[in-house]
Amino acid sequence: MKKHFYLITIQYLGYRFHGWQKQPDVKTLHLMVDRTLNFILEGKWFKSLSSGRTDAMVSAENAAIELFLEEPLEDMEAFLELFNYNLPQDIRALSIKEVDKDFNIINHSKTKEYHYLFTFGQKCHPFCAPIMTTILDDLDIYIMKQGAKLFEGKHYFKSYCFKPTDKGIYDRELLHCEITENTEYTASFFPKKSYVLKVKGKGFMRNQIRLMMGTLIDLGKGKLTLEDIEYSLLPGNFVKMEYIAPASGLILKDIKFED
Repeated sequence: MKKHFYLITIQYLGYRFHGWQKQPDVKTLHLMVDRTLNFILEGKWFKSLSSGRTDAMVSAENAAIELFLEEPLEDMEAFLELFNYNLPQDIRALSIKEVDKDFNIINHSKTKEYHYLFTFGQKCHPFCAPIMTTILDDLDIYIMKQGAKLFEGKHYFKSYCFKPTDKGIYDRELLHCEITENTEYTASFFPKKSYVLKVKGKGFMRNQIRLMMGTLIDLGKGKLTLEDIEYSLLPGNFVKMEYIAPASGLILKDIKFED
């Protein structure tokens, strides 16, 4: 039977979910998406795949899923409206388009950009917790900005993979990595000043960005030096980084598929 393929972009607040991937006895994003699809498709066969799995409490501004159907959608915009009407309020579908059978959302070449939102030096309003990490200690932002640029380019990232094995591929390239003052995410209850780590690349390992962020926080506290980061990125080196930054500050900002 002929199948029909659709690419749907979505965004979500991950704070109350146990990540994307379905797991027994917990509420996950994929579970809620598939429950909604099953309801609006009235039990017709479908399958959904994601472009990647986010961890518990990680959010996304522009993620993507591929929807497989046996029957074509007569009106994609009407489907999108119905999908949004039935999704939980912390998940929203942004767009839908038909793709051909050669498109594979998992293997298709793509670039992902992540943002990690943080502030420091003060206790923040509790409403910040879902998307912003608060470090109560003072941080040296100037040296953290220098440290972030060290990750940019081609390096050996084994030190920034959670529980790495001897068989992993750790030579990776980051197309962009920097810390800037946050001007994109605003709210009346946000602190006067906050910051964002921006990271862009073609693929990331488990907890890679959170380990990088944790390393930069330890750098800002004076627990590590720039030389420590440089050493950790040398070919063949492995340094066990002690701090994995909290998941709630991490946001999948964008995903772009190459032609």
